[in-house]
Amino acid sequence: MRRTVLTGLVVAALGLAGLGGCSDDTSSNGANPPGVASSGAGAGVTGTINVFAAASLTEAFNKIGSAFEAANPGSKVTFNYAGSSALATQINQGAPADVFASAAPANMKTVTDAGGASGEPATFGKNQLVIAVSPGNPKGIKSLADLARPGIKVALCAEQVPCGAAAKTALSTANVKLTPVTLEQDVKAALSKLTLGEVDAALVYRTDARSAARDVDDVEFPESAGAINTYPIVVLKHAPNAAGAKAFVAYVLSDKGRSVLTDIGFQAP
Repeated sequence: MRRTVLTGLVVAALGLAGLGGCSDDTSSNGANPPGVASSGAGAGVTGTINVFAAASLTEAFNKIGSAFEAANPGSKVTFNYAGSSALATQINQGAPADVFASAAPANMKTVTDAGGASGEPATFGKNQLVIAVSPGNPKGIKSLADLARPGIKVALCAEQVPCGAAAKTALSTANVKLTPVTLEQDVKAALSKLTLGEVDAALVYRTDARSAARDVDDVEFPESAGAINTYPIVVLKHAPNAAGAKAFVAYVLSDKGRSVLTDIGFQAP
């Protein structure tokens, strides 16, 4: 009788071990790539994730960050928003960042050429310029040519900033020459010159005009189609929280992340 009981216990133990082995195999077959956590709750992504992102991503990434934190308890996403050129410089100078999201490939290339990226950047969205004007368009601005009219004060981004490079391309295509009253280091600063009443118009991204819809109107112009900026994102090579960085990038590239971007006004990559 004792031998029978012992035999039963051994068989049961072996059976449980077999089940445990099957469970492990199933988990590994459906697992995420090494270091990339699921965007779902309980994925084990914890700690602070420092994201350096172009200023034009402010509204979209704030929403994505909140959704990511809700899906990954224990994580905290912090953002450093600025012009892409300034962010690239900070990263190359050793700023402790986990993720870089640029408003143009040129600024991303500054980081990748310096060996600061972990892997290849992925494009996650596109953005297009509009002419932002005061509500009701009191100056009657309908085209880029109208920006060169006498007395019209215009704010542009500096050329090294993606929105400035795009503006330069669009103005060249339209054969319009103008002297802006100010050149700003990011698109939010250019837009603020308009909302503060310091200029009559600003060349900004469609997403930024939409986010400030209560304070500005926007004027579409055909030349913007030839000056669309693409947005790349990458995990940085020396990311303090590499696992969290990979999970955040995966979330941005997911259907949930892209849905937020589309709602804000970004175009699909």
